[in-house]
Amino acid sequence: MYDWANSAYTTTVAVGLLPYYFARVVVGEAGVTLGGTVYSATTLWGLTVSAAAAISFLCAPVLGAIADFSSAKKRFLLFFAYSGALATALLYFSRPGDVLKTLAFFLIAQLGFIGGNVFYDAFLPQIASEDRMDWVSGKGYAFGYVGGGLQFAAALGLVAEHERLGITQELAARIGIGTAALWWAGFTLFTARRLRDAPTSESLEEKYRRWPRVAAYLATGISRTWRTTLKVSRFRHLLLYLIAFMLYNDGIQTVIDMATIYGAEELHFSPQVLMLTLLLIQAIASFGALLFGRLAGRIGSKHAIMVTLTLWSGVVTYAYFIHTATEFFVLGGVVGLVLGGSQALSRSFYGSMVPESASAEFFGFYTVFSKFSAIWGPLVFATVRQMTGTARLSIISIIFFFLAGLVLLHFVDVDKARQAKLAGAF
Repeated sequence: MYDWANSAYTTTVAVGLLPYYFARVVVGEAGVTLGGTVYSATTLWGLTVSAAAAISFLCAPVLGAIADFSSAKKRFLLFFAYSGALATALLYFSRPGDVLKTLAFFLIAQLGFIGGNVFYDAFLPQIASEDRMDWVSGKGYAFGYVGGGLQFAAALGLVAEHERLGITQELAARIGIGTAALWWAGFTLFTARRLRDAPTSESLEEKYRRWPRVAAYLATGISRTWRTTLKVSRFRHLLLYLIAFMLYNDGIQTVIDMATIYGAEELHFSPQVLMLTLLLIQAIASFGALLFGRLAGRIGSKHAIMVTLTLWSGVVTYAYFIHTATEFFVLGGVVGLVLGGSQALSRSFYGSMVPESASAEFFGFYTVFSKFSAIWGPLVFATVRQMTGTARLSIISIIFFFLAGLVLLHFVDVDKARQAKLAGAF
């Protein structure tokens, strides 16, 4: 149900309405001048997404270690969820020209979304056995695509029928963003009521017991993160997978974060075309997550992920050449098919190789690689757009991340990675 809750933010705000609203209303076609330099909406959006990823990269492993130690994953999850929902609600008040205010609220909302997922993902090894992880992870993503799709469909209907309702399209978009915040906050109550933290048997080290609690937990988190880094670095196949994931996930996140603004600013599609394409992605993605979950059961998680990466390479190549709305719809269909599968299988594949007793710590480290990767793709996209004046070269450049990740993933030995876990190597 948390997938169901926070997917409204991803679909309606981060990917759907807000990028278009930011590009066309808040910034406008002329761009904005900062420090004597004119920046396009695409450039500013890419830089902000990168900044959120960089902050998460610095904080996630420490927070994950603290959560494992204090048995507080649920509390951290709820703190980030409601912080993100509040910042999303404040985006309702963004008007034309409110560039920095909009970017600031969006940055906080992104941090809430990313931070919450560190602790949400860390529950996976506790609630699913190893042989069920692919299916449970895929089912979670499927719920997310359905829930996010329903809320987005309602927001899209509001935007499409704004004249009949007697409101402007701008106001309709702001209301759609605001209702996404309410959806996120409201359905998170299911998680707040039903999810339980596993108790911890650990206690503070002697040297930290006289410290203030916050300082003691912070020092413990940093210490455990360093130990986790040393542990991971000793096991070649787990580390190799993390590097492969870092690369190909960079491509996936860049496509997700930049697709709508690419369609709005580069391809000049109407909001109806962009929003309907996103709705199509949501509808197909729930099926794709379950389909690739089943495929993983037949050919293994690793090979199923490799299939998705091959398709992702085709996506960005095709995106370079498209000109019409029909082509954009076709592109959305393929993205929907591979999106859920690649994300769900990546999460469960990693979860099957890490110890349950330190799941938040290791998923915090997983998030380090995830968010470190998410810094570079949008940054490359924004830089190429700023230097060349066209986002087409930006989108085709993303193929490097998919191909490099595919090659490295090929050399990951799944059996050896899991044997290290079972042998107590961690």
